[in-house]
Amino acid sequence: MNSKETLAFLKEEKTEALLERLYKGEREKNQKRYQELVEKFKQTFGDKDICLFSSPGRTEISGNHTDHNHGKVLAGSINLDCIGVAAKNNTGLIHIVSETFSQDFTVSVQELERGERHVGTVELVKGLVKGFQSFGFQIGGFDLYTSSTVISAAGVSSSAAFEMLICVILNHFYNEDRLNIVNYAHIGQFAENQYWDKASGLLDQMACAAGGLITIDFKNPKEPEVEKIAFDFGAQKHKLIIVNTGKGHADLSEDYSSVPKEMKSVAAYFGKEVCADITEKQVLENLAAVREACGDRAVMRALHFFEENKRVEAEVLALKENRFNDFLSEITESGNSSWKWLQNCFTNHSYQEQGISIALALTELFIKEKKCGACRIHGGGFAGVIMAMLPEELADEYADYMEAALGKGNVYLMSIRPYGAVCLNLLASEM
Repeated sequence: MNSKETLAFLKEEKTEALLERLYKGEREKNQKRYQELVEKFKQTFGDKDICLFSSPGRTEISGNHTDHNHGKVLAGSINLDCIGVAAKNNTGLIHIVSETFSQDFTVSVQELERGERHVGTVELVKGLVKGFQSFGFQIGGFDLYTSSTVISAAGVSSSAAFEMLICVILNHFYNEDRLNIVNYAHIGQFAENQYWDKASGLLDQMACAAGGLITIDFKNPKEPEVEKIAFDFGAQKHKLIIVNTGKGHADLSEDYSSVPKEMKSVAAYFGKEVCADITEKQVLENLAAVREACGDRAVMRALHFFEENKRVEAEVLALKENRFNDFLSEITESGNSSWKWLQNCFTNHSYQEQGISIALALTELFIKEKKCGACRIHGGGFAGVIMAMLPEELADEYADYMEAALGKGNVYLMSIRPYGAVCLNLLASEM
């Protein structure tokens, strides 16, 4: 479809129904986003045969710091997304204009060598294309005009959302839509590991690619088990809320790396690589010796791993059985375990700086007064963001309450969307 046909497509009844499902009450605002992007693509690249793409950010609902030890997680895609208007160009050049980050660059699919600086969007795109090639998939050139509402540095995976956008474009234009979400995730991980030197797992990419609520078991990390949870989160009239507590001033690299390192040290005591390969019973039956060999914090973090895996299972079962209050209780337990057992709410290197702890304490006071809701740390921890789940009628009051304490613009109301990284044209044709 050219630009005129695409603008007409955006106003079709089936497309508007799709946009309503994607954006839950904000269809018109996002419909305008696509319309404006179509016009900007035309101004930049000319009037070509174009397609529309969308890739969401993600939220980690439970399974805090478990994936790196091949554990279990519960995650969901959110209604904030990275969108793009793209056209296949058959030139071998990928030309990307990012409105959000004021970038305009070109990557040749013939020149994918890693650069000297292992950072930045150009390196990431090269890594993604090389990933397609390395895994045996087809590559080629395209023009892309993109923008994003996925919040940066807020633990909702803005980079993974962009990665999955590139993956769905290459899949649609050059691979007949045959790649699955596991393929996408491994390609995204390859790009981050090889071109960014970032030792990332698969959680972020899989949650952005899959859509809706999913549970992932990483016991076999090469082929993780992914299950979609058929649960209408919106029907529960609750909002998922992210609170940005601010970036810490301390260097947190050591704190982040210590979590998987210490968990793996407990596994190593038993001759295994990761905690998924040992049992809680083994640790408890050999507690004195493990404490002596690995240290108390390592033991506590390993116990968190085992209990957090059980919580993920309990939460999934509660959702399947429509026991939403039990689900919320498990979310609270997850948060308590991260705070007390995993110990990733503040860094010991700067213990007077506790933005996460303050935000959780304020939220717990709010929940105690209202007698409903749940909260927990979100993502890596030590600084950054927390997550809360509250009834819709309390969401604005909570936002005002938290912003009065932490500053304006730090609270984000979100919802779970049912689709992951998609080509809108293809998805609408299947409705």
